[in-house]
Amino acid sequence: MENTNKISQETQAPAKIPISASLRFTNMVIANFATNVTQGAFDLNDRQRRIIQGYFVVIDKTLKNAEEERLRKNASNTDHKWDNLIPYDWNHVNMTDLALDAVYFARMGLDMQEKNHLYPIPYANKKGGFYNITFMTGYSGIQYIADKYAADPPKSVTVEVVYKNDHFKPLKKSVKNVVESYEFDITNPFDRGDIIGGFGYLEYDEPAKNKLIIMTRADMDKRKPTKASANFWGGESYEYVDGKKQKVTKEGWQDEMYRKTLIREVYGSKHIQRDPSKIDDNYQYLREREVIYAQLETESEAHENANTTPIDLPQDNSEQSEPLPQEPQNNIPFDTEQPQGDNSDYTPPDM
Repeated sequence: MENTNKISQETQAPAKIPISASLRFTNMVIANFATNVTQGAFDLNDRQRRIIQGYFVVIDKTLKNAEEERLRKNASNTDHKWDNLIPYDWNHVNMTDLALDAVYFARMGLDMQEKNHLYPIPYANKKGGFYNITFMTGYSGIQYIADKYAADPPKSVTVEVVYKNDHFKPLKKSVKNVVESYEFDITNPFDRGDIIGGFGYLEYDEPAKNKLIIMTRADMDKRKPTKASANFWGGESYEYVDGKKQKVTKEGWQDEMYRKTLIREVYGSKHIQRDPSKIDDNYQYLREREVIYAQLETESEAHENANTTPIDLPQDNSEQSEPLPQEPQNNIPFDTEQPQGDNSDYTPPDM
């Protein structure tokens, strides 16, 4: 009889299931967006909600990696006036801007847990004492956007970095050559020489529409950040070695950086025109954020090695950053223990 009562009590009052940190983050994002943008309720489908939960998982991992690096660098500084005193945690993130980005990018379909789609880049507002999280599209994200909004999506796109010892010959459209094309051979794969340029080739069902896009190295160098990071672009930089500041030369990831520059050019609206009827608020928001990111994209110590992928990092630009919101509900700290199903072992994909 006693056992029966016990079972009955358990049935009437089931144990509460704790809400995961990523779900609390998603709920906060939705509430923040509804308050600051729509002034009311709005709908997100299940996939978009899952994408936002994935944002939390990746950003949380990024913050943890960046915090480990911050502590390591601070400990190695011989003069601690150069220490970064802003912890990489959820209490020091501009949640209002992050909530807006999360909704717009999720509605567009850009997923941080899909390889090469989207990356979170923290940069410090030292004046405000917090970090803004900037979303940067990766290779696959750029292609996804072009395909989704293109007026005439190409059936195939080729992008290649060209080295001095490679054979590259453009075959431009002419009276004798109705289809634009090219010749490209890697004559010595083990000694290709220095990078001299690159090209992209758009192929369509109608071959007459095929397009060859050529960029010299000088063209691509113009797209470099003013203070390009030697960790990624190669070259000389200053580092502390055994407690002393010394000049070091780094090989960097030049091929990847020039390839990224090519991809952004080839998949841009100049070459793959967008369909005006497909342009929506999400796309317009993305373009506005890209302009802001371009202004910030330069070397930064804020998040230099949080990811192991070759990406450009934004500088500390306090004058352009919004002040940290004062309302407690806009800056909610999250319990970063990941429950089952939150993919807590997730590692950001290669770019």
